[in-house]
Amino acid sequence: MQTYYQFYSSAVGNLLLIAQKQGLIGIEFEQEQRPYSIENWLEATETSGEIRHIFCKTSNILGRYFAGEPIEFSQLDFLAPIGTPFQQSVWQLLLAIPYGKTTSYGELAKQLGKPNAMRAVGGAVGRNPISILIPCHRVLGKNQALTGFGGGLPTKRYLLQLEGIVYQDKGIEFVKAKNKNWVNKNVDINSKLS
Repeated sequence: MQTYYQFYSSAVGNLLLIAQKQGLIGIEFEQEQRPYSIENWLEATETSGEIRHIFCKTSNILGRYFAGEPIEFSQLDFLAPIGTPFQQSVWQLLLAIPYGKTTSYGELAKQLGKPNAMRAVGGAVGRNPISILIPCHRVLGKNQALTGFGGGLPTKRYLLQLEGIVYQDKGIEFVKAKNKNWVNKNVDINSKLS
């Protein structure tokens, strides 16, 4: 399946938007972007048809979000993150976190009915492919402490402050970028998930 990309200039840097025909499959922060990632992808243009529509919707939502509009990301019908069933279940919980609110890894594990799965939940949160719109930045550590973030803590601080969220300023400034090998292959991802 063909993968398309487009860049979006935001308050937290140049975001790489990634889509396939089923919808938006990724948003990467600058420090996560790898130059070789886009070698086999097509840049979305005015003639990209339905794919272009996905990028227009994404840009519109991001623009409104960065302007301070409280957007319920759970209502977005064009998100198509690719992951395991467990990761998908965690990402659905992330989508349910309201604007301006937070949760913890432990709380997410409890919501899944797996209270001892905090590390597995943390792994799924860390592999969230659609940063910002699947709001993993709303997950904080114990006592509202900042935890690592793929976009770096300066970005997480910005997003939390944008939403008026109070937090304890601790944590690692930058973490290792997510492994995104799934988008580097020009294959039909859905066939791999069956």
